[in-house]
Amino acid sequence: MKPAARLRRREPAADAHGPPWPDSIPPLLQRIYAARGATCVEQAQPKLAQLLPPDGMLGLDKATELLAEAIAADRHILVVGDFDCDGATACAVGVRGLRMLGAKRVSHAVPNRIVHGYGLSPALVDELARLQPDLLVTVDHGIACHAGIEAARARGWQVLVTDHHLPGERLPQADAIVDPNQPGDAFPSKMLAGVGVMFYVLLALRRRLREAGAFGAGGIGPDLSQLLDLVAVGTVADLVPLDPNNRALVAAGLRRLRAGHGCAGLRALIEVSQRDHRRLTAADIGYALAPRLNAAGRLEDMALGIECLLTENPAQAREIAATLNEINAERRAVQQQMTDEAERAFARVAFDPAAAPLAPCLFDPDWHPGVVGLVASKMKERLHRPVIAFAPAEPGSAQLRGSARSIPGFHIRDALADVAARHPELIERFGGHAMAAGLSLHRDAFEPFRDAFDAIARAALTPELLQADVLSDGALAPAEFDRRHAESLRDGGPWGQGFAEPQFDGEFEVLSWRVIGERHLKLELGCEGRRLNAIEFGGWDGNKPPPWVRIAYRLEPDDYRGGEAVQLIVVHREAL
Repeated sequence: MKPAARLRRREPAADAHGPPWPDSIPPLLQRIYAARGATCVEQAQPKLAQLLPPDGMLGLDKATELLAEAIAADRHILVVGDFDCDGATACAVGVRGLRMLGAKRVSHAVPNRIVHGYGLSPALVDELARLQPDLLVTVDHGIACHAGIEAARARGWQVLVTDHHLPGERLPQADAIVDPNQPGDAFPSKMLAGVGVMFYVLLALRRRLREAGAFGAGGIGPDLSQLLDLVAVGTVADLVPLDPNNRALVAAGLRRLRAGHGCAGLRALIEVSQRDHRRLTAADIGYALAPRLNAAGRLEDMALGIECLLTENPAQAREIAATLNEINAERRAVQQQMTDEAERAFARVAFDPAAAPLAPCLFDPDWHPGVVGLVASKMKERLHRPVIAFAPAEPGSAQLRGSARSIPGFHIRDALADVAARHPELIERFGGHAMAAGLSLHRDAFEPFRDAFDAIARAALTPELLQADVLSDGALAPAEFDRRHAESLRDGGPWGQGFAEPQFDGEFEVLSWRVIGERHLKLELGCEGRRLNAIEFGGWDGNKPPPWVRIAYRLEPDDYRGGEAVQLIVVHREAL
């Protein structure tokens, strides 16, 4: 099941004259950067020195005041994480960073997806009471946790919210809120992940402590760049746009990981996922490290993932990473089964194109709530339309948890807000971003919600939005199919959301082909006298490839074959 896709070339960059590029950046990479709006090396490869200062981030003064007073009075600071990779890395950054800045009594907690639901809920607050915290610090959540924050403050605890999600109509009654997306915030970048927000809070806290003389005469405080390996992983995993500020953070974190200086847990995860830390990329984070961390929160308890990120013991880190690897294998099997069932469910309602939902809402009483986000993402990719997948909050529960994924041009959180405004009785709670969101509702509300959501989608989705675009950076010259250019493209990132990984297109002769792993196509392609190895993951549809094809592809070093070998990764194929 694949949506119709249109292969298009990116618009050429407007003429712009910046400083000359260094000789180390080949013309091909200069062209790629320019097509993404970067006309000089400072824009293309931003460094930490170019990082936006914390000034302008609303709530920082109050937040650092709370933290500085808690450290000075030796109060118990409890960092409350979330059960995804961004939340786990943000929790680890918060705990590690506060300890580096002098906090002696710092602990952490994370909700269990099945037991507590999302974020700082009243149920979680009741459970945390035994820890007797003085100050709660939420990371990667809190902006929508009104009831939980009220419950915490009713117990006499202070609450500092650090988040990056879009707020609702009103803000929670926390003691301080740091969220670049809250009204009135003047921080220039709204793209920080939750882990990035927590890192900025620590930067501001270090400055406050430095100005107060906490590090001695002339002391500058601890080197917080040691936390950037975690910041990079959480930022990439949460799929936030890689604007220049996020690229500076991620690039610095990748440099630490490639140098072997990452924390013990991340080094162990790199090892168990069979990646070479010296060549680690943002794609390796997204496809290898993040899924193993996320698996803990999806099927088990993210406390295990956070423990992996906090341990200083390499042997313990390897043991936890091995467990996470096993959980991830189980997650893949569950995900595949649920996705197959989702495809069959959609096929049953899509036999009539006129009646097929433009924004499918899929539900199965046997699905796992921790995996519905992955199912929604897979179905969104295959259908190129917004998808929401639902599962019972726990086995047999009448409470449903939904995870939504969207396509460019359709703001999924705003669509949920429209449903809530028109039908306030349907959704119990929701939140998220333009491309991803989550919600809860009662089983009896599923059908009315499905119909209401599809109606809003039909009013907003145009035929153009439902046409998937595969964007190409044009053709490669024959001399550019080499290891030097492949390595420069690999290392020229970080690539990701908002700073797309380079891909090219061209016409090739299919010289030979074979199926590997039951679902993938291994190809040998001919172009202007050259023979090129290529692979199309998931490309086997039971039909023999035509003799000539037009493909969109990425050029990568072929580390398996070694030497000067390169390989084309086919992302789109059409017959000529």
